[in-house]
Amino acid sequence: MSALAEILLSLLIAIGTFFVLVGSFGLFKLSEFFKRLHGPTKASTLGVGCILIASIAFHGLRGDGLGLREILITLFLFLTAPISAHVMARAALRLSPEQRPPQPPAASATMSKAAESDAQASPAAGRGPDAD
Repeated sequence: MSALAEILLSLLIAIGTFFVLVGSFGLFKLSEFFKRLHGPTKASTLGVGCILIASIAFHGLRGDGLGLREILITLFLFLTAPISAHVMARAALRLSPEQRPPQPPAASATMSKAAESDAQASPAAGRGPDAD
């Protein structure tokens, strides 16, 4: 393996480690749930992704072929991290709706007019998408 490849792989690992550290620090230091949720899902996903790309490249350059395990881990990580963050945020909003940010004044007036016209058109339309 060439020295340039080793430097690039080391750089990828260092960048990945930095992002994982930033995500962990965000989880520890940030105050509210939604802020805490943001740190690990964004920064740690990017960090672990860099480390896995470095691992794939290392095995590819060594002649071992592309690591199927690393590719599957990367795919699983990039599919599950945003979905789990979304599910946790929705659950938190359902448990304590007072944490929901207020609507902007212009948008809420436009939305309320649209909701009124929808409610007049269909009695079930005024319930909203989350009505179960």
